[in-house]
Amino acid sequence: MAVELLGNSLEAWLVLAIAAFAGGAFGAALGALPAFIFTGFMVMVGEAANILKAELGAAGVASADAINVGITGSIAFGPVFGPHISFAGGAAAAAYAARKGYMDTGFDYFEAKNIAHALGTKPDVLLVGGAFGILGMVIRQLSGGLGLPWDPIAMGVVLSAIFHRLVLGFPVIGDARGRGLLDMSPFEREEMRQTAEGGKVVADGGQPVADGGATRRFKVEPWLPHQYEWTNVAMIGLVVGILAAYTAVKTGSFFLAFGISAASLVFLALGIEQIPVTHHIALPASTAALVIVPETAATVPILPALAIGALFGVSGALTGEVIQRVFYAHADTHFDPPAAAIVVNSFAIAVLAFVGVFPQFGWIPHP
Repeated sequence: MAVELLGNSLEAWLVLAIAAFAGGAFGAALGALPAFIFTGFMVMVGEAANILKAELGAAGVASADAINVGITGSIAFGPVFGPHISFAGGAAAAAYAARKGYMDTGFDYFEAKNIAHALGTKPDVLLVGGAFGILGMVIRQLSGGLGLPWDPIAMGVVLSAIFHRLVLGFPVIGDARGRGLLDMSPFEREEMRQTAEGGKVVADGGQPVADGGATRRFKVEPWLPHQYEWTNVAMIGLVVGILAAYTAVKTGSFFLAFGISAASLVFLALGIEQIPVTHHIALPASTAALVIVPETAATVPILPALAIGALFGVSGALTGEVIQRVFYAHADTHFDPPAAAIVVNSFAIAVLAFVGVFPQFGWIPHP
């Protein structure tokens, strides 16, 4: 009799572990942000294939069973570019590389936060990326297999970041250096602190040390210097929430808007200023827009969908902002505000489905 764990055989777990190791190591080699941009492109390709498959099936050209591509699930959200594997592995590897003194890129913040930097081929760095790729896979499989009511991939990214901070000796939150964790005014005043290894403050005039970054850094480092003011964040949430809901209703895809948002980060990686980060806005908005009707419904009413998309777009944006102020701005490594915001908002959608406000859960796991 074959032994199974959470619906997978031991062989399947072994395959996942091997592939996740390679995916995490590859994410470290590329850099966490470039790897995530590939996630976005793969989601767009996969969802386009799924939409085409549905249209061909509806037209009677080909049966749905005759076309089985699986790009979104197996590649974009699987071991190759699943954010819980490639992005989380890359973020952990960046923290390790900075700790080891491998990174000296002139990054404006502490080097351990530099997720846009490709880490190349150092074996120890890739081993760390691979190890955290396996960790992200295990978290995702456990969360999804147990039917926990949130996005299991985003939860993998969140918990992986906490683990890499603990394992590598970085603080989980960091010390507030303003009027509290939510205060970004020291950054606006360009107040600096002098640091030693791991981001600890040293006395003025202290000797520079190998610390994975400059010996002087901002006292507060907002996740996005161009996207942290409350009204601006809410406005981009409103706009992207509406567009994501519209995209979802017109295509029937929960994930296409997310893919577009993720792929748009290629411009941010290329150094184009003011590019907003919006995938934590798009995914809750598109999900909420489609779960307002039963799964068997033929159509989704567009105006209610746009309204609920706008609401969850703003919620995703503001949730991400609160989280970045608590877990990113005062800390030393990358903690992903979008992933945490997706966890919170997917859980909120699940709760509304549990109590009957929404007639379905969509793609969100549930018991």
